[in-house]
This record gives sequence, C-alpha cells and structure tokens, in this order.
Amino acid sequence: MTTEATLPTTSASPTTRQVWTRTRGVLLALVILLAAAIAIAAVRSGAQHGNLDPRSADPYGSRAVAELLADRGVSTRVVTTLDEAASAADSDTTLLVAKPDLLTGRQQDRLHRAFASSGGRTVLVAPGAPSVGTLAPGVHADLTPSFDSALRPNCALPAAQRAGTADTGGIRYTTDAPGADSCYLSDGLPTLLRIPAAEETDDTVVLGAPDILHNDRLDKQGNASLALQLLGSRPHLVWYLPSLSDGSATDSGDRSFFDLIPSGWLWGTLQLFIAAVLAALWRARRLGPLVAERLPVAIRASETVEGRARLYRKSNARDRAAAALRSTARTRLAPLAGVSPAQAHAPEALLPALSAQLHSDGQSLHALLFGPPPHDDAALIALADQLDALEREVRRP
Repeated sequence: MTTEATLPTTSASPTTRQVWTRTRGVLLALVILLAAAIAIAAVRSGAQHGNLDPRSADPYGSRAVAELLADRGVSTRVVTTLDEAASAADSDTTLLVAKPDLLTGRQQDRLHRAFASSGGRTVLVAPGAPSVGTLAPGVHADLTPSFDSALRPNCALPAAQRAGTADTGGIRYTTDAPGADSCYLSDGLPTLLRIPAAEETDDTVVLGAPDILHNDRLDKQGNASLALQLLGSRPHLVWYLPSLSDGSATDSGDRSFFDLIPSGWLWGTLQLFIAAVLAALWRARRLGPLVAERLPVAIRASETVEGRARLYRKSNARDRAAAALRSTARTRLAPLAGVSPAQAHAPEALLPALSAQLHSDGQSLHALLFGPPPHDDAALIALADQLDALEREVRRP
C-alpha cells in the first residue's frame, strides 16, 4: 500500500479567519455607531413632541402659557399656513412665529410685509441668521450663542423690569435699529430685543431662546411674567407653527437648486471635507520608505517563486516575468562567459563572449537574452525553456 505525500498549498488568497481578523474592528465600530444612532433616535423621538405647541401639555409644549393668557382674556389661535398668519395682521393681534428658520425667503418677505404696518406685535422665537434679517430688518444673529440660561434684564423695557431674571439665554443679537430695547445681555450682547416701528404703534420682539414658553420652564425665574407680558399686550394671539406641508413653502419660483438646500449644508460639507483630510493624513502617517526586515519564519524559495508567478499571471504581466527570467539568466551566464557582473546586462559585452564560447550566431542570442516580451503564455514558457537550455549548454564542459 502506497501513500502519496500531500504538498502544502501556497495560495495567496486570504482565509476566512484572516478576513474576519482584518475587518472585525471596522464591523464593531459600525455596530456601535448604529446602536448609538438608534439609542439617540429613541431618546429624542418623544422629547420634542409638541415643541412650542400651545395645545401640547408635554414638557416642551406651551399649553400652560395659552391657559394663563386665556385667564387674562387673551385668545390664542393656532395657524400652520402662511395665508392664515398673513390674514391675521391687525392692530389688536400679536403674531408669534414659533420656528422662523423653517420659513423660506419668500414666506419671510410676505409675512414681514403683512405685519410691517398692521399696528400689531410680532414675536420671533429664536430666529437665526436665515430669517432674522428679513423678519426683523437691522437685526443680526451672533454666531456665538449664550451659555448662560438665566439672565438679568439690564434694560429699561417695562416688561423686562417687572419680570426680572428670566431664561432668555440662547442666540445673541446685534442691531442698529433706532430706539431698540436691548435686554438680558450676555457678554455685552442682548438675547431679547424690542424693535419699535417708526409710527410707534407696532413693534417686533426678538427672543433668543424658547425656554420661557415651555411648560416645564414656565414656573422658573420670571419666565411666566415675561411671557405673559410679551404675548398678552393685545387681546388676540395668533400662534404660527410653520409647517413643511404649507403650499407656500414649495413655491420655489425661480430659485436654483442651491437655494433649496438648507443653509447649513455648506458648513456640513466643509466639516466632512476637513474630516476626510484628517483621516487621509492619519492614514498617510503609516506610509513611509520601505524598511528591510528579517522574516519571522523561513519561506521556501519555491513558495516565493510560485507566489510571484501567480501575481504576474493575475495581472497578465508577461513583460515583467520575461524581464525577470532574462535578467536572472544574464546574471548567471556572465561569470561563465568571463564577463564581470557589472557588464552582465550590457549586450556589447555579454553577447560577443557567449558567441565566442558557443560558436553561435550573436543575433539569436540577442533575441533570446534582450528580445521583446512574449505575446502569450506559451511563448513565455518557451522562453524559459530556451534560457534553461542556453545555460546548460554554457555550463557543459
């Protein structure tokens, strides 16, 4: 009974274990990131439910303010479309815009025109750079928000004086409007502005944070007093909750594609670009000049040859394979023909020496040792056989 020896494989393809070892770190990071995203979404899913809605009793709702205003004889009407908000413009009406930044440019212009000379009051809750300049001309939002929530009035506005300290800390503003009341300063910039109109019959109030309107913050500091005075100066309150379902929000007119993208897209793209550059630099630190190292284990020459041959075959690099065969053959033939190793790859030195030793034609030797690359695998194998035959012939005594 005979047994055949099983030769070890020399495949260069990675095994399943190697693939898992290389990718498990990335997969673990992706799983953690996905779990964190799901957890954040679950936590935030109900936290902002009914935000600034006077019908909501949730912590971030504003039902408590509406009920207190009703006790004072002020009616509250919730509207969700621009048409309803614009048609409510009147001298005995206060318009509260809950989320001004959700309005498009056309909506902001139309709303401002409707209330500009109505004689009523407009209250803007935490408007940012996209909306404050249009809804409150002459007012600019500062890029650095206030990190203090409770602030003192520090102004002569009667409503602020009576309310005292309130949670107005949020967006800070600057204005060049004449006669403006700048209240609740944070690092020298106000978080509440009252901009009177030229006729002194209507005004615009810019509030830097919505905290004084939330149910869970109404009983803190002087929040309730300030909210009731700002919203209860007229007998009617129109509470405008901008909605994306409003038909006027989709009236893009002749705006371009970039006008339809949210204002923060540029900063988001810039942050992603910076992150990509930093990641590239971090990865590039691992790249450097090649360093010769001793292998931890001895590798058989046949495995190295077979591995390189497979790489050449995979990339169809017959020219490189032929060049390697010819270069190795010339290196071995040069000492046998009496040529120095430095001139082993010089045709004018190697070919005459081989021709004199073999008494053969120099042109055939030139085609064999310095010729063009083979055109297919069969020609490459024939070239290897011819180089072996030439070396055996030179070595023959």
